[in-house]
Amino acid sequence: MLKKIPVDRLRLGMYVQELCGDWMSHPFWRKSFLLRSEGDLARILDAGIHAVYIDTAKGLDDVEGRDAVEVREEVERDLVAALASAPVEPLKVSLAEEMERAKKVHSQADKVVRGMMQDVRLGKAISLDDVEPVVEAITGSVLRNSGALIGLIGIKNKDDYTFLHSVSVCTLLVAFGRSLGLEAAMVRELGVGGLVHDLGKMKVPDSVLNKPGRLTDEEFALIRRHPGDGHAILLETGGVGPIPLDITRHHHERLDGKGYPDQLAGDAISKAARMAAIVDVYDAITADRCYHKGMPATEALRKMWEWSQFHFDHVLLQAFMRCVGIYPVGSLVRLESGRLGVVVEQCDESLLTPKVRVFFSTRSGAHIRPEIVDLSRPFGGGGADKIVSTETPERWKVDPQRFLAMA
Repeated sequence: MLKKIPVDRLRLGMYVQELCGDWMSHPFWRKSFLLRSEGDLARILDAGIHAVYIDTAKGLDDVEGRDAVEVREEVERDLVAALASAPVEPLKVSLAEEMERAKKVHSQADKVVRGMMQDVRLGKAISLDDVEPVVEAITGSVLRNSGALIGLIGIKNKDDYTFLHSVSVCTLLVAFGRSLGLEAAMVRELGVGGLVHDLGKMKVPDSVLNKPGRLTDEEFALIRRHPGDGHAILLETGGVGPIPLDITRHHHERLDGKGYPDQLAGDAISKAARMAAIVDVYDAITADRCYHKGMPATEALRKMWEWSQFHFDHVLLQAFMRCVGIYPVGSLVRLESGRLGVVVEQCDESLLTPKVRVFFSTRSGAHIRPEIVDLSRPFGGGGADKIVSTETPERWKVDPQRFLAMA
């Protein structure tokens, strides 16, 4: 049985199934382990972890712990109540029309990030000449149909994660900034910050960045240096505005002051950095890495909502979720009818009822004729169907990207 307990009730002999926090906040990158040493317990406390899930079948119990199923149901009720409806900006072009342009923009951005990071790794001076044009191209794509790029950023080769993560953070910050109604200049600076925010990681050896097991204290200290190292690189480069500099240095700060490198808390963290912290964690925990399997986007949003009291600006997190949707474009979902589909568009009446392109029957285990199901129109297009769960493509051996942007 899984139970959630406050970290001050954690003791040796318990089996830690999950630490309630993002993976970059602590050195325990493996998901589950038996707590055997006082040293590990101290590291968990020092990392600012406030709660954990324990597996009572594999270790000691805590009679006061809360059943994980009850916690999940409570979080989901809270989340749905807060986000059931949201205004959705009218799309200028269809997903199918924008997808080919979005693929080119995504590839261009990846090339620019890769070039900058390789220069840092080689000790060369970096050039930011191509950064603003890429951000403008990403902004243009988001303006036409944000779902195209948001759908694409879910596709990551774990070996290229460091490069593609920066492209994703840039894209999501641009979409986030626009959804908040920020001025175009501010949105552009947010995008630049997203593209360059992880340059400091190139000062960290690949053997540490991609280590599958728990980091040593020395290795974790190297990881925690990357925001400061990136900030120093940009200062040396020159011509970088205060917002990208701030995002680069402070995207790992947390509201409770347990982040890094400056342990800022609350309002001492700028709005831009608080936005970047949300986006950075969302993209990180939805991506496959050598040390963990990425969560489906909907599950990641639920986890972040659960952590938000200590990690994130709650109002901004709610706004971000309204921006991407409870079921973001590209999410694989299973309907009550047993059909699988990929989310292709949000509904302006409820984030719970997006448009879904169904293409597979879980009951027959076979592909079906693809069609759009508008879940917001139960008697005119949705057939009174509804989403019952998010799914992983691996479970059903399907490729939802094939059906994301069909004409």
